[in-house]
Amino acid sequence: MHFWKRLASAVLAMALLAGCEAIEQQAPGALQVRAARIVAASAGPRLELDLDCRLNGPMMDALEHGIPITLRVDLRAQSDSAVLHDQRRIELRYFPLTRRYQLRDHREGDVQSFPASAYLIDALASLKLSLPQAFAQLPAGSALSLDVALDKTALPGALRLPALIEPAWRLAAPEFTWTVAAG
Repeated sequence: MHFWKRLASAVLAMALLAGCEAIEQQAPGALQVRAARIVAASAGPRLELDLDCRLNGPMMDALEHGIPITLRVDLRAQSDSAVLHDQRRIELRYFPLTRRYQLRDHREGDVQSFPASAYLIDALASLKLSLPQAFAQLPAGSALSLDVALDKTALPGALRLPALIEPAWRLAAPEFTWTVAAG
């Protein structure tokens, strides 16, 4: 009888540990905009972003298996005279054959390549995205807001349903707002 109690206790302990690991795998990733600003550059206005991105287990597994993770960057500006909108898709990708990670801006076609995933994630802390010329004309006091989130529609078909349902696929930064400073 003692044997069966021990066996039942061991099975229960293993089930609890497996359940804890399953719950941990469902924890969403973390994404936060630490800073954002519009900078005048010789080629036109540019959005400089500092993103803190931590991909969780399922997202890193997908990336490591060659499935791109795409972030949607949505910038809106509102002043007394205009409402502007710019949307970008930034793709994080791994190529197993060459063992290279890439960061790609869909609109510009700019590609940066990295030897490790840590460098790829670190590159998100210094993103520079060109903007339409109209953003250079924003008057002081204009309100800007920025949303950054996982673009679930860019995932392969087999991952879209799990991305809609499972908490592990939730990756969105809280809205970041600021105003254009004078001068």
